[in-house]
Amino acid sequence: MTKSSPPPVERAFTLIELLVVIATIIILFAIATPVFNSVLERAKVTKDLSNLRQIGLATQMYMNDNSGSFPGSATVTWMSQFELNQKYLSAWRVLESPFDARATSELGNATTAISYGINSNVYSGGAAISADKITKPVTFIVFAPAQDNTATVKFQGLATTSAPGVTVLGNSNTVTSNPGGIPMGGTQNSRTKINALCADWHVETMAWSGTGPAFTHTSDPGGDPDAQYRWSP
Repeated sequence: MTKSSPPPVERAFTLIELLVVIATIIILFAIATPVFNSVLERAKVTKDLSNLRQIGLATQMYMNDNSGSFPGSATVTWMSQFELNQKYLSAWRVLESPFDARATSELGNATTAISYGINSNVYSGGAAISADKITKPVTFIVFAPAQDNTATVKFQGLATTSAPGVTVLGNSNTVTSNPGGIPMGGTQNSRTKINALCADWHVETMAWSGTGPAFTHTSDPGGDPDAQYRWSP
C-alpha cells in the first residue's frame, strides 16, 4: 500500500510583503507623475507654438491680399477676417490654445474660444497699419496667448470680443488682456514663460519677466536693449 503525498501548501503574501509592494508602487508613482506632467506640458508648448505659426502664415496671406496691412480694425475683429476666406485659416481650433480648458465650437460664434490676442499697436486711428511701419520686426510681438488676470492660466476671449479682438499688449506701462485685466504670468513653466509670434514671423518661447529679453518689459531693464521694440512699431 502506497502512501499518498500531502497536498501542496499554498503560500500567501505576508503583511510585510504587501506593505513593501504598496510602498514600491507609491514611490514609482511619485517619480513618474512629475515626468508625465513635464512631458504633457512640453506637448502643450509645442502645440501652442504650432498654433502661432499657423496664425502667422494666415496673417501673411491676408496681408499679401490687403496691401500689407494687418487684419482687423476698430470695428472688425482680426479673427473674423481670417474666417471670411478659408484660404487664410481653415479651422477655428488653431485659435484655441492647448492651455485653454474652455469648451468651444467651430462655428465662429459667441461660444467659440479665442486664446490668442493681437498687439493693439498694429492699429492706428482705428485702422490697421502696414507691415513696413514696424521698425524692428524681429523683436516686435504681433500675437501671443491672451489671459485673464487670475492666479492660474485662464482665458476669456471669444470670437465676438469687440475689435481688435483680445488685446495682449497695452500702453507703455501695462500688459493688458481684455476682457480680464493684467495677466499675472505666462502660460507655462509655472507661469515663468510664454510663447509669442514676432513680426518677422518667427515664434519663440520667452521669459515672462526678467533682466534680459522678456515679454513684459516696456523699457530697457539693463539687459534688453530691444525692449521698447517689443511693444511699439
